[in-house]
Amino acid sequence: MAPDELRSTVERVGDRFNLGEYEIDAYLTVLEQGQLTASEIADRTEIPQPRVYDTVRSLSDRGLVELRESRPMKVVAIDPAEAFDDVQSSLEQMIDELEARYTAPARDTEAVSLVKSRSTILRYFEEVIDAAEYELSLSLTPDLLTRFEDELAAAVDAGVSVDLILTPASEAPEPSEYDYLSVATTARARRGITTPVVAVADGNYSVYATQDALRDDQDRYGVIFNRSALGFLVSGFFGTVLWTTAERTLAEDGAARTYPRKYASIRRCVKDVIDEGGEFYATIEGRDVELGDTQIVRGRIIDVSFEVSEEVASMTLENDEGHEVTVGGRVAALEDLEAHEIHIGRHEPPALEE
Repeated sequence: MAPDELRSTVERVGDRFNLGEYEIDAYLTVLEQGQLTASEIADRTEIPQPRVYDTVRSLSDRGLVELRESRPMKVVAIDPAEAFDDVQSSLEQMIDELEARYTAPARDTEAVSLVKSRSTILRYFEEVIDAAEYELSLSLTPDLLTRFEDELAAAVDAGVSVDLILTPASEAPEPSEYDYLSVATTARARRGITTPVVAVADGNYSVYATQDALRDDQDRYGVIFNRSALGFLVSGFFGTVLWTTAERTLAEDGAARTYPRKYASIRRCVKDVIDEGGEFYATIEGRDVELGDTQIVRGRIIDVSFEVSEEVASMTLENDEGHEVTVGGRVAALEDLEAHEIHIGRHEPPALEE
């Protein structure tokens, strides 16, 4: 297809589908009834009587209905397979031609990005869910849970630990009506429509948006942190502000964990260590709190601290030299080491993955 022909095809397809609100209402109403008069269309829709004739003539010009000049004039539906036959073939050919010209853009996200489009925010939510290798934290509306149900089920099946908050709690399905453990390791509900929607994969790849932003509110934004040092802000906000105030537990997987196991959140790690009981060993990648140097610490876990509020969690290791090293989460201040990745094993400190 020559460039001029392709442009003409795109314009023709665009013209055919450039239907206004009145035209769409009239067209669907006629399709449902087979044929109607102009007055009957006005009665069944919110189209003002003076606009009905212009509306149905526009549909006739596009070949979507037939006008029979009787008294009164009849508007007759045309079989959509016939009405759109030429458009369908043109559309298929046009798509092939456009694909041939398409150059895939680089999809790498900047370290920190602001996005305004609802569809773009949702695309990043899907990417974050798919990117999770071992830990996923989510705050979703019930509608978004339905939208991403298959992706979350795949993550759970792949062994990813999923902490899920549903908000508002009043709209969350009852546990008797929904299998939360098919999409989450632990699911809670939180009150209020002001709760943001959040997704965090492995503690760093994050999306944050208000619920308004997903209702096409043009004055709202979503924020994406892609492998950014600032991504911990969303993870920390989720763990300390959202998770701890989501007081209603919908479901919790009581199955024993398998080890070695990897964590991004010290809160989740310490909780599992306490729940499982027994002796544990750890290999922790992190940063010295005072010097800022990157460190890897290995040793036996000899103590853990976990407040009932779940806002504060820490652990103490005894390394091979017999020294005690205290470990906290991101931006730790009181401990010796700020943990970035925590590897937990039962019999010895786990080896780091190559």
